[in-house]
Amino acid sequence: MSPSRTRGSSCQSVVIRLLWAVLVPLVILLQLVQHVPALGIPLLLAAFAAGGIYLVRNARKAEQRRLEAARLAQIREVQSREIARYHTLGPTEFEHAVAYLCQRDGCTDVKVIGGAGDLGADVIATAPTGYRLVIQCKRYGPTHKVGSPEMQRFGGTCYSVHRAHIPVMVTTSAFTAQAANYATVQGIRLYDEHALAGWASQTGPAPWHQVSAPAA
Repeated sequence: MSPSRTRGSSCQSVVIRLLWAVLVPLVILLQLVQHVPALGIPLLLAAFAAGGIYLVRNARKAEQRRLEAARLAQIREVQSREIARYHTLGPTEFEHAVAYLCQRDGCTDVKVIGGAGDLGADVIATAPTGYRLVIQCKRYGPTHKVGSPEMQRFGGTCYSVHRAHIPVMVTTSAFTAQAANYATVQGIRLYDEHALAGWASQTGPAPWHQVSAPAA
């Protein structure tokens, strides 16, 4: 049997079930109204009331879905503009932009220390939670992912050298699977272009907002 014929049969089956579900009870109610009005009329009115409530609830749910879809679309648009703006920055400008986000969101002792000999830390700050935040910034193009070697270099210094409570790697691109796996094992927070856009537009969390306690 062809797929189109199968879909047609399925639709017919649904229609038949709906007819049975609606028409049969309606016919029974009408018979009751005709022959036993004292019972049939209240039941008919109750059925109409239930149907009205059902329609109103469905309309409300549809409106809620529409509003949520519009809200998400607006968030995506705002985040898209944010990440496009970061792609226009140079590496040093990007480090300062990330430092600004930290300061804007309540961090103290914010310092940009990126450059030669930074040993993997570009921005250091104290988060509003009191934890030491160590961030490495990678201003890459959309097709240049942060790989495992870079992640391992950061993992080798963020705790032992910079005494991080919350180590974070922020990029305008994405991370390879190997880099993400290493970060998970080492407790390094990853902010790709989407997470960065959410943080920048305040439609997503900052790096120090997390469920579990940061690594010691």
